[in-house]
Amino acid sequence: MLSYNVAGLLRETPGTARTFHIDVPRGALTVADDLELAGPVEGDVKLSRTGRGILARGHLDTMLAETCSRCLNPVVTPVSVDIDQEALPSIDIATGKPINLDDEPDAIHLDDHHELDLAPTVREAISLAEPIAPLCRPDCKGLCLTCGEDLNVVLDHPEHADDVDPRLAGLAELLDQLS
Repeated sequence: MLSYNVAGLLRETPGTARTFHIDVPRGALTVADDLELAGPVEGDVKLSRTGRGILARGHLDTMLAETCSRCLNPVVTPVSVDIDQEALPSIDIATGKPINLDDEPDAIHLDDHHELDLAPTVREAISLAEPIAPLCRPDCKGLCLTCGEDLNVVLDHPEHADDVDPRLAGLAELLDQLS
């Protein structure tokens, strides 16, 4: 899925690379509790040997099942993410001895079997790419503030006389008096 054994790549010279196609079916990857994928995660990732570890670079596409922030209708939002992450080994490939991980506490590390798990990196990238206010379409009119009608569906929606917030009613009366 999103886990790769890179022991062979760690034995290669720096600059050696391998490319893998990613095709994670919908439902096989949980991004977050409040974020649902509406399609598969697809793309390619290139794993390159560096002097220190493995560099993972890739471009992935997927779709998110969300709710329009204006009209509250379901919407599917396409998302594209780029991954650029270096993973450092936790075990020396030549000697089999553990490597001190305190030098780079924020870096991702290969496990004891030289497996690179990209799932956390992909989850984070997709989560960060989620739109703040998804829309069903750019010109979505949203809901009427008074009656809650979907203004995209009801084209000749009447104006409501009581559209004034009760907290601002005193200012509305003052405005009427000044006019």
